[in-house]
Amino acid sequence: MFDLKSPAVMARYTGTGSALFGLALLNGLFTILTLGIYRFWGKTRIRRYIWSSVDLGGNRPEYTGTGLEKFLGFLVAVVVLAIYLGLVQLILFYFGMHFVLEPKSEAQALMQIAVVYISLFAIMPLMIFARYRARRYMMARTRFMGIRFGMDKGAWGYVWRAIAHGALTVVTLGILLPRQTFWLEKYKTDRSWYGDQKFTQDGRWTGLYGAMRHVLIGLALVVLGFVAMVVAGVMAQGSSGEDLSAIAMIGIVLTFIGLLWAAIGYLYYRVHAYRYLMDNTILMGRRIFRAEPRTGRIIGIYILGSIAISLIIGIGMLLFGAIIAAMAAASQATGGAPGPAMFVLIAVLYLCVFIAAGALGLVFLIQPIIAHFAETLTLTDPSIIDEVQQRAYDPAADAGGFADALDVGAAI
Repeated sequence: MFDLKSPAVMARYTGTGSALFGLALLNGLFTILTLGIYRFWGKTRIRRYIWSSVDLGGNRPEYTGTGLEKFLGFLVAVVVLAIYLGLVQLILFYFGMHFVLEPKSEAQALMQIAVVYISLFAIMPLMIFARYRARRYMMARTRFMGIRFGMDKGAWGYVWRAIAHGALTVVTLGILLPRQTFWLEKYKTDRSWYGDQKFTQDGRWTGLYGAMRHVLIGLALVVLGFVAMVVAGVMAQGSSGEDLSAIAMIGIVLTFIGLLWAAIGYLYYRVHAYRYLMDNTILMGRRIFRAEPRTGRIIGIYILGSIAISLIIGIGMLLFGAIIAAMAAASQATGGAPGPAMFVLIAVLYLCVFIAAGALGLVFLIQPIIAHFAETLTLTDPSIIDEVQQRAYDPAADAGGFADALDVGAAI
């Protein structure tokens, strides 16, 4: 137990890639052998490992969720989703709209497109609902120093707010993204608890515009590039082809640079928005966190991790191809056709590559990012923990089942 009178405590991450890789491989193997059922227990084991790898002054969080909870929650979610989507399709059919396997007219093609998009928009509220419920379940199943975290009900309130803020962001071409980020996070934070003490989100949504600057620069470059290409097109007739081609090329280059800048800028925005929100998280009237993640480090993890995964998977695929080629050559040499054993081996090798890819993603991308965020987080006022009392157990009925059924945030 750390000294509650110490001014600040920095977190550290003690997990290793080898341990996580072995755990992920076993989970993948058991998931395949059980036709997917074990994945709920496997995800639980991964969460327990990652939670227990975060060290805060000698204390580690505990994840107390179970695979059985998640499996039963998934079954309930699948039944609800089947009924809901069935009703959506019945309503569409009532209005004369249904999916056409092979459209034979323009009207049928348009109807098919409409059915697909209506179905997609119908499922979006449930996806947002699933994200909130998944977070609530993880909070309810996390303990630190024996004290439970928790989160109030409010998934449907979060749904309509997320839809409204998302629409504003789209209508304003992304200008109000900081407003969306701040108010949605505030909604969740203001309903979160540690023991009997409630978190609140302080700060202002306009405080996130500093983190938004690179996104805005990128979008401005895209607009300039688009304008340059339009100008080149409008002036194409009766003008010098060389001059116009130069303008068009400048427009293409500006658009490419702008898109790349905006993509990196969005990552910068996510990191710095997290810093701002964590720095303004209040518990018992005090700011208790200081977060200092670095965008450059996150970009480096993505680049190096992706290269490492690609190289390892590439080598694995080469070996896979070599084995198949050798077996095919052996079959031809004996004058026989490939037997069932060859097809079984191909399937096994393919599944091994698939499992390895998932495990490598955890090792080279997800764990390093979690480790970086953990190791740049400081608990600035440990003394508050001495004042927190235990909260009641939360059954968290669906156990994140909707998130599993819809594959929303399903990695960790």
